[in-house]
Amino acid sequence: MKVNWKGVYPALTTKFLDNNQLDIPAYLVSIKKQIDSGVHGVVIGGSLGEASTLSQNEKNQLLQATVNDFKGQLPIIMNIAEQSTSDLIRSVTDAKRYNADGLMMLPPMRYNADQRETLEFYKVAAESTDLPIMIYNNPYDYKIEITLDMFEELAKYDNFQSVKESTRDVTNVTRMRNYFGDRFKILCGVDTLALEELMLGADGWVAGLVDAFPRETVLIYELVQKERNEEARNLYRWFMPLLELDIHPKLVQYIKLAEVATGMGTEHVRPPRLDLIGEERNHILKIINDAIEKRPKMPTL
Repeated sequence: MKVNWKGVYPALTTKFLDNNQLDIPAYLVSIKKQIDSGVHGVVIGGSLGEASTLSQNEKNQLLQATVNDFKGQLPIIMNIAEQSTSDLIRSVTDAKRYNADGLMMLPPMRYNADQRETLEFYKVAAESTDLPIMIYNNPYDYKIEITLDMFEELAKYDNFQSVKESTRDVTNVTRMRNYFGDRFKILCGVDTLALEELMLGADGWVAGLVDAFPRETVLIYELVQKERNEEARNLYRWFMPLLELDIHPKLVQYIKLAEVATGMGTEHVRPPRLDLIGEERNHILKIINDAIEKRPKMPTL
């Protein structure tokens, strides 16, 4: 399926059983609910999907299950987050073999690669597949920034088509537009900056709280597209205490707890992450439950 890199793309959480194994049925149910809410694509095995704890075989299982049930309904994007170039090639090859529609790709993990090394890493990926690739630019969490000069070099490869903009600097949307026009689609990757970046011209949103609140997330995007900015702003203001759960080191636990509260998923995480307990759990539950209690009437499109 052709990827147009527009709209809302959930960064899917990975569902686990209480014995630490993949819970494929629960995972597929959650995707169906996302589709029913109007999302425009899905991202498998990202940071929110606990990629660092998944084996390559498990990532392939998630991809295969998604493709088997939902191929052709919306773009299915596989996250690529590897430490070595050999593992990168294997992951890219597997994504193609198991029929992903596109890739989202991080720079080298753990090693703080310089500009030349980072560019070579991305070029190897582009030369190893014909799948379209979204460049994940997140120096805040992963310490490597893809600069404008680096994007200029990567623009020579047709399959680098978009960027997940997670620098936490909203002015990068304007810089990218000024420098490259529409060469790269831009998707906001930080929930708390999504409305700002959409209004500045971003094409979409790789979202986190969408896993628990899909319709609200999609509505914000759609209202902006229709220039119904006041309604989008009001919904966004209600949403903000929840969106802030996406920018905490425990975003996985927080968002999974929200999924439980809205009937969208399960709470199990894979160690070294642990389920929330005590005062912290009660605090996050209060944020979630207060938002649900004050949930506004959804605008009609």
